[in-house]
Amino acid sequence: MKFSEEFETRFSQMVTHYPTKRSALVPTLLYAQDEVGFLSDEVISEIAGRLELTELDVRNVISYYSMLTTKPRGKYNVQVCTNISCLVRGGEQILHHCKNKLGIGHKGTTADGMFSLEEVECIGACSWAPAAQVNYDYHENLTPEKMDKVLDEYQKKGMQ
Repeated sequence: MKFSEEFETRFSQMVTHYPTKRSALVPTLLYAQDEVGFLSDEVISEIAGRLELTELDVRNVISYYSMLTTKPRGKYNVQVCTNISCLVRGGEQILHHCKNKLGIGHKGTTADGMFSLEEVECIGACSWAPAAQVNYDYHENLTPEKMDKVLDEYQKKGMQ
């Protein structure tokens, strides 16, 4: 597995900031996923070796965090929160609106590979519910109309 020079620089600096290599696992997985698009068997094996972990250790962490995936996602991963704060303020309505607009269900990806959609338990934006996250960008106080604007902006950005 060959990562970019930027990844290698980040990795070598990052492992020096933690008391054990294992502590660098989640950020390393995020950087690898951003670079490759998903955490393939090859990526998992490489990271396990670098951090002196078993592949099972790495897979267990991946399965715990919703932001990590072993399958390709769309260029823009839309995560709609439906936990209690978002739920009572319309999170489920936002999720259904996204399903209809994008034509995909939970963990689905549009045919053009532009969007993936996930229902998630919490993105930590309870005070601004309902909320969604697209890749690393938060979108809060959503309505179906606001969500349309968000998705349209990413669609335009993705076509550039």
